[in-house]
Amino acid sequence: MTEFLPQPGLLFTLASFIAMIAVLVVVHEGGHYLAGRLFGAKIEAFGVGFGRELVGWNDRRGVRWKINAIPLGGYVKFVGDMNEASVADPALQSLSPAERKGLFAFLPLWQRAIIVAAGPAINFLFAILILAGFNLALGHQASPPVVERVMPGSAAERAGVAVGDRILAVDGVAVERFEDITAQIVTGTGDRVELLVRRAGAEQPISVTPTMVESRDRFGNVTRHPRLGIVRPAEVVEQVGVVDALRWAVIDTWGITQTIGRTLRQVVMGDRDFREMGGPVKTAQIAGQQASLGLVSAVAFMAFFSINLGFINLLPIPMLDGGHLLLYGIEAVRRQPLAEKVQQWAFMSGFAALMSLMAVLTWHDMFSVGLWSRLAQLLG
Repeated sequence: MTEFLPQPGLLFTLASFIAMIAVLVVVHEGGHYLAGRLFGAKIEAFGVGFGRELVGWNDRRGVRWKINAIPLGGYVKFVGDMNEASVADPALQSLSPAERKGLFAFLPLWQRAIIVAAGPAINFLFAILILAGFNLALGHQASPPVVERVMPGSAAERAGVAVGDRILAVDGVAVERFEDITAQIVTGTGDRVELLVRRAGAEQPISVTPTMVESRDRFGNVTRHPRLGIVRPAEVVEQVGVVDALRWAVIDTWGITQTIGRTLRQVVMGDRDFREMGGPVKTAQIAGQQASLGLVSAVAFMAFFSINLGFINLLPIPMLDGGHLLLYGIEAVRRQPLAEKVQQWAFMSGFAALMSLMAVLTWHDMFSVGLWSRLAQLLG
């Protein structure tokens, strides 16, 4: 019987989650802040968390730095914003040209777009720097895309995959490492995949329909995913310099971004259960588990979540950075912004949609991590 690692305690899990969120909020909002400073935008407040202010101070520029009660996000509030979503106050239209100087709402469109995009961009950059640091400190770790062994009775065996085959592409996507194959297969939906392999110096296509299996990680978490049934060769650790460390970090960040996008597309198209996305409770659980494994695992998960945060914020949903960029795109085409009421309606609709999705995911998270069953036991 397989023994799983013990689940970390509730306080440790919460502390790990809050610490990770706090760092990523500072990074993300720091992107908006630095870009705003670059273009001379007047900034009113930099907040970590939402709700009531717990601790705050003013710097010499008059910016209010705040730590708030609900540690699930943050914001940069520019002078003239009605709220933390940077919705401009309609009263600003009555200001004179001199009074409008430095107000975010009156900056050139391209500057506003850069300020908004800087948040997600720095999330990706932060992840790249973390992964590059790992490559420099630990070496670049990867396995060649060669079949070391074929599991008996597996989908790969039935399709004719042989030991020694070098896999060149999966569904037309070139692979350099065995990890690329794993990412393509595991994030699939079990549909047939087309492999291009090199065998005895000749290339040949092989069609494989993966088998859907359930597996458990070290903590006993269950995931359902496709499996080919091939075993990777031994991992090779290559010591790399700064340039190659950054190159592989960029490649890995792009690969993770593609995986997130592919998974989201599957959810939208109905090919994957939306509950597999996970909400804040599930994220907190994973953050605690990874932190319990040590600093390297905790920082690696933070890099992954930073990429996730950057990607999600670029979605064209009002209230997210991508929603702002969408409105700026419309403004660029129309050569004037949408009516104030339309923008307010868009932001309210986006907020309602995000909160509804978060509520549903949180409800499901409570089941998946066993909180509801534990509560039922406590209540008898």
